[in-house]
Amino acid sequence: MEVIQKIRNEIKKAIIGQEKMIDALLIGLITEGHILIEGIPGVAKTTAVKTLGKVLNLNFKRIQFTPDLIPSDILGGEIYIIEKDEFRVKKGPIFTNLLLADEINRAPAKVQSALLEAMQERQVTIGEDTFPLDEPFLVMATLNPIEEEGVYNLPEAQLDRFLMKVVIDYPSKEEEYKILKLVAQQEGIANDTVEKPAEPEQVATKEDILALKKRLKEIHIDREVEEYIVNLTMATREPEKYGIPSEYIRLGLSPRATINLYKVAKAVALLKGKDYISPSDILTYIKDVFRHRFLVSFQAEAEGITTDHVVDMIVEKVPMP
Repeated sequence: MEVIQKIRNEIKKAIIGQEKMIDALLIGLITEGHILIEGIPGVAKTTAVKTLGKVLNLNFKRIQFTPDLIPSDILGGEIYIIEKDEFRVKKGPIFTNLLLADEINRAPAKVQSALLEAMQERQVTIGEDTFPLDEPFLVMATLNPIEEEGVYNLPEAQLDRFLMKVVIDYPSKEEEYKILKLVAQQEGIANDTVEKPAEPEQVATKEDILALKKRLKEIHIDREVEEYIVNLTMATREPEKYGIPSEYIRLGLSPRATINLYKVAKAVALLKGKDYISPSDILTYIKDVFRHRFLVSFQAEAEGITTDHVVDMIVEKVPMP
């Protein structure tokens, strides 16, 4: 679709590579799902969200999660006004369109739980009042996989609220070179006299995103393809039925995994400009939808088998329509 391609082109002015992360953010906006991104520092996670907000003219806010953070730092709270002898609500940074929760696993459980209502219900309760959040609303949370000191495990209930967990790797050698040239040109320290690259500009609005969301209803899916999605989920609950070692899986997927895989597959088809879902659309982000929703056994961990390895087994064993 033309509007999607315009958005991608503008984001690429600021980000080299990372097409999967960019598409994941678009899918999150279109499907009203939140994205958890795991990657080392410096792979453009923050830049991606800020640029997306600029391209779509959406409000953007960033919260650096730390151990001393408290829920009111995110949600806001009631402030007593002495002159008027009354309490007034001061809204927190969660009242935005794009919220970057940087290093979300650095905050304690009380802060993590404060996000649950906003992520699931699209509303925030402060005192006795409940406030709806603007549409669209997307939480993009980041995890730093190399940190062990001062971090907290995310509760399973909160992990399940994320539409996808996307793992970002290093850029390729060619992309690294392009990043070097781009930054050098932007900061005016390049040896050559090439002009600074164009800055990303607004090419769409929140109304365009909401219109794309409505287009999801028009994406056709055959019954056989729907059953394929269900079978992929069931393979984590009944692994023996599909020839997958049951001793590798400690806890299977919940129905939310099936629902989210269905949503993501529709959004993938939409981003490709199609009006129907094929099995390849389902498999494009299956690891990202599944990897954080089920648990492998201690035996699997001892053998170095991760949830991604189990998903590979599932894709291989479950018959494709």
